Amino acid sequence: MSARGPRRRALIVAVPVAVGLAACTSPPKDKPQPARLRFFTPHQAAVVEAATARIAPGPQDDPAEAGHPGAREANVTGYIDTMLAALHTDQVFAGGPWSNRHTSGPNLMARFVPLDPVAKIAWRQRLTAWQAQYTQGVKDLDKLAGGDFTKKTHAQQDKILAAQSVSEFTSLLFGHTIEGLYASPEYGGNQGLSGWKEIGFPGDIQPRGYTTDEVERSDGHDPVGTTGIVGDVVKLLGAL
Repeated sequence: MSARGPRRRALIVAVPVAVGLAACTSPPKDKPQPARLRFFTPHQAAVVEAATARIAPGPQDDPAEAGHPGAREANVTGYIDTMLAALHTDQVFAGGPWSNRHTSGPNLMARFVPLDPVAKIAWRQRLTAWQAQYTQGVKDLDKLAGGDFTKKTHAQQDKILAAQSVSEFTSLLFGHTIEGLYASPEYGGNQGLSGWKEIGFPGDIQPRGYTTDEVERSDGHDPVGTTGIVGDVVKLLGAL
C-alpha cells in the first residue's frame, strides 16, 4: 500500500463505444443508459464514488492496483444507493436459500423477503438516519474540499476523509464499502462477482454446500491493507 491510498483492487472501465461502419446496414445500437439512481443525486453519487474509491481503490485510483477490482468496479456506490432506498424497492433481505449461480433453475436470492410491520419500522429508522448522514456527509466533504470533493487529488481526498470532523461519516463509508464489495450481488454491489473472485470465495454454492476442508481453509489473503486511509479508519474505529 502506498501513501496515495490503500491497495485494494480495481475499477470498472465500462465505457461503451459506438463504432459506425460505413458498410454496415444494421441500425446503430443505442448507448446504454447510466444506472438509475434511487436516492442520491448525480453529484452525491459522484462524491460517494470518489470517497469509496479511496477506501478501496482500483487501477484508475492507484496504478499499483492493476488487475484488482475496487469500489468502482464492484459498484459500491450502486450498493449504497440501493440500500438507502431499500424500503421503497422492498430490497432489504434477499431471499434464498440459493441463487442460480452454481445450479440450474430460478435465482431464489433475487426474490426479496417482505418485511413484517415491526421490522419495517426498525429499518425505516435505520435508513432514515443513514440517509441524513449521507446527505450531510457529502456536504461536509465538499466543504472541506472548498467546493467539490471530486475535483481534489487523491492525496487531498485522503486527507479530507481522515479529518476528525468527518470521522463518523468516514467510518460509515468504510463499513458500507466493505459490504458493497463482498455482499451478494443481488444487493447491487459485488458487480460481476468481482469482490468474491478477488478473495477466492465461491459464493453461495448451495444446494451442494461446503466440504469440511472448504470451511476450514483460508479463502486467501486479505486484500484490504491497514495503511493509508484504511489504516486511519481502522484506528478510528478502535477508538470509538
